[in-house]
Amino acid sequence: MIDIVITIIGTQRDQQGEESHIELITAGRGYEKNGVRYIVYKDSEISGLEGVTTMLKIYDQHIVLVRTGSVDHKQEFRLDEKSYSMYHTPYGTMQMGILTKNIKMSLVSVIGELEIKYELEMNGQWQSANTLSISIREEIKSGH
Repeated sequence: MIDIVITIIGTQRDQQGEESHIELITAGRGYEKNGVRYIVYKDSEISGLEGVTTMLKIYDQHIVLVRTGSVDHKQEFRLDEKSYSMYHTPYGTMQMGILTKNIKMSLVSVIGELEIKYELEMNGQWQSANTLSISIREEIKSGH
């Protein structure tokens, strides 16, 4: 397991064509097990997910995002497939639908770049077109 720094840039375009961006830089841990790469980090207030732990499970052809804590959610990103999941929050539960349009992975072990383009719907209603750009680098500890 290695200490990593994760930079996540999320872009969202709504029905009116309005774009919003969110950027999160956080420390996490990365490891490989049985051919699957794992990226684990704590979310923050910036993403509206304070107290939530996010795990990315990176397979050869798809990515699974799992959130635990004040939000309970599992989402699969599979190219050209629509996946459904329940998004459990302290305020209620919604059904999420994700249609994955593109996945780019450029990783050496758990270090590198990921990009996921997808369309999001909540409770059957189209919400937005999204891009998730994730950059993972090894955290360099300063020596004494």
